[in-house]
Amino acid sequence: MKDKLLIVISTDNVDTIVKFPLLYGSVSMPREYWKHVHVMFWGASIIPAKNNSFVREKVVEMQKENVEFSSCILCTEEYEGIELLEEIGIKVRHTGEFLTEALKNSEWAVLNI
Repeated sequence: MKDKLLIVISTDNVDTIVKFPLLYGSVSMPREYWKHVHVMFWGASIIPAKNNSFVREKVVEMQKENVEFSSCILCTEEYEGIELLEEIGIKVRHTGEFLTEALKNSEWAVLNI
């Protein structure tokens, strides 16, 4: 049974990021939709994660609800955001292995935005 959710955000559209993955991700733990929620920033989504104050505040707020965050180290390096993302608790790492594990594992649902 799938009880873990991985949300992969690759768009740089702030409105989309705020109104879908961050909104859904923020209510998923308190409402017990999922037992575990992990949000991964990949590609162009690093730009708003780095530069948009509302996105950054939402990440910090969601971590208080036990939502975990990571970002692709190669993308984050390219957008010069490692320090800023780590500052708000986003784990900067090689995300391909984690994504592959989640895709192959029957406990994970993967949502890509």
